Amino acid sequence: MSVAVTPVTAPPAKVGRVITPAGIEVWHVESHVVPLVAVSFLFEGGAAQDPQGKAGLAQTTARLLDEGAGPHPSAAFHERLADRAIELSFNAGPDSLGGSLKTLTRHADEAFDLLRLALLEPRFDEEDVERVRAQSMAGLRYQMKDPGTVASRRFFAEAFPGHPYGTPTSGTLDSLPAIGRDDVVALHRGQAARARLKVAVVGAIGADEVARRVDHAFGALPAEPTLAPVAPTAIADVGARHVVEIEVPQSVIRFAMNGLPWSDPDFVPAYVLNHVLGGGAFTSRLFQEVREKRGLAYSVGTSLATFRAASMTWGFTATKNERVPEALSVIAGEIDRLREEGPSAEELEKAKAYLTGSYPLGFDTSTKIASQLVQIAFNDLGIDYVARRNALVSAVTLDDVRRAGARMLGDGRMLTVIAGKPEL
Repeated sequence: MSVAVTPVTAPPAKVGRVITPAGIEVWHVESHVVPLVAVSFLFEGGAAQDPQGKAGLAQTTARLLDEGAGPHPSAAFHERLADRAIELSFNAGPDSLGGSLKTLTRHADEAFDLLRLALLEPRFDEEDVERVRAQSMAGLRYQMKDPGTVASRRFFAEAFPGHPYGTPTSGTLDSLPAIGRDDVVALHRGQAARARLKVAVVGAIGADEVARRVDHAFGALPAEPTLAPVAPTAIADVGARHVVEIEVPQSVIRFAMNGLPWSDPDFVPAYVLNHVLGGGAFTSRLFQEVREKRGLAYSVGTSLATFRAASMTWGFTATKNERVPEALSVIAGEIDRLREEGPSAEELEKAKAYLTGSYPLGFDTSTKIASQLVQIAFNDLGIDYVARRNALVSAVTLDDVRRAGARMLGDGRMLTVIAGKPEL
């Protein structure tokens, strides 16, 4: 068997590229510290491919992939996993359908074979479809009592009306009953394909074995997926404020403005600037101004949310109903001040020190390494990104963050959604 291996040495891991005989590219980290193997993988697609009126299909499909496969019905499949302490799970996001596997090396044969069965021969038995749908609907009914969930769902509906991102990945009480077994089969057939697959394998396993096991699990999948194009979009109605009235003493707030994608040259400066604004738990401006100085909220923060077809600077907090106006005013004021003045030299250096110093913490287990690598691959950042990332952050200057801030923060207007009984 011929295996192409390109080693890349970088802290916190040595990442190699393995090209399997079936042509699947795998990012691989070999470590024999503990006798286990962790796998993470992503297929292009996800909830953005849910048909009109059938929101929640991708997530339903993901939940059904380990509910029986091949000759094993659901209970027997889960028993085989449990007997060997194999962890296998699947998930669906806005742009991807994926999963993870963790196994002791002595159970690798069984683990990879169960993964193969789940991907190639999922049963999708009618009783399992009905049970998973009932569980999902019960979960939705419970979540709709949570102001945080209500605020987030309303936010995306207002931000992306008529676009797949505006529909909740978990579906709705109207859409889930419309999903049948044929829909699940069709989505699985359309997305589980080799051409848009990203795989990372980490642990006590060599390159030749990686190639063999990955081809065993994924090699017989169709070559090409069947995906509909997802139109690029941006936050609609920026500057608007929406209230969802719920009888609670504290309002939950979601706010955002359009942002920058991973591929943008200004993304790293924007990432550093976001840390100054709301990314650092104790040192960010919003944490200091909203929580520490005024006691308006227990938590407040922002992050850069990047999807395949949209990007935004996204924020959250919660405060007493009567203090909502003050909280919103403080948040808007800090955004304006940062947009107009930029951070201080001290703030910039502290942000860079934190972001570079904390980066290795995302790689302290095999499972974390596999997950990080597959996300880096999915975002097309390059196999050497782990090696380059801290240098990119360290190189950010005040001019860089001011330039990125003008684009990331725009004119300061935000789309805001409040769930509660705010006294506006």
